[in-house]
Amino acid sequence: MTSLLHLDSSANRSDESVSRQLTALYARTWRTAHGPAGYRYRDLAADPVPPLGTAYCSLGRRVERTGLVPPDGVDALTGSAAEKREWSLTRPLITELLAADTVLVGAPMYNFSVSASLKAWIDRVGFPGALSDPDTGEGLLRGTKVVVISPRGGAYGPGTPREGWDFQTPYLRAYFGEKGVAPEDLCFVNAEMTMAELVPGLARFRPLAASSLAAARAEVIVAASGGEPVGGRSAGAGGRIEATAG
Repeated sequence: MTSLLHLDSSANRSDESVSRQLTALYARTWRTAHGPAGYRYRDLAADPVPPLGTAYCSLGRRVERTGLVPPDGVDALTGSAAEKREWSLTRPLITELLAADTVLVGAPMYNFSVSASLKAWIDRVGFPGALSDPDTGEGLLRGTKVVVISPRGGAYGPGTPREGWDFQTPYLRAYFGEKGVAPEDLCFVNAEMTMAELVPGLARFRPLAASSLAAARAEVIVAASGGEPVGGRSAGAGGRIEATAG
């Protein structure tokens, strides 16, 4: 059965959230194509993943000293009650991630990177060895498709003055790539200048923002329906999708 793990990380849980609008569109389209049975949703803002604690670090270091240990083997290495609690918070997230054929990540740009809620999830599922093959060391997310939907208040696309300020895309590309996601299975759908409707000083960019959002919606529908994304990089603030293979 085809499965989708849908993650939202916007702190804005209202209907105004552009990332939530776009991930909801992807999820609806995906369920129409594949049915509801394989769909799983996690709201990282409504149900935050706890930040890492000392016990998580202690358990992780013990695992690293032992070598690559699959999740099934970590229970035997837990010592204190605090370590057991940290692992009980961690393992279900790892299991959920590994079970997904597609991971949909709503990742609005916050301060040029990801939100704290998404970072907390990334840190926890990145438990030492949990996403690596114990025999080969290869990332276990090979074959997994990851779609990152990333609205930005400004313009950070190729050719814009702030292109180099986007620390989000290279970070997520490196993270998921290291976990085994192939370049062709990782794509980013960006809606830029989303603050133009709210900020008077950005009013002149409203047509560009509307065009970028419309293009993002179209790309979301294509991707969720099982089609191939439009590869390559679109120029300027109206850029809509960046496929890492492009």
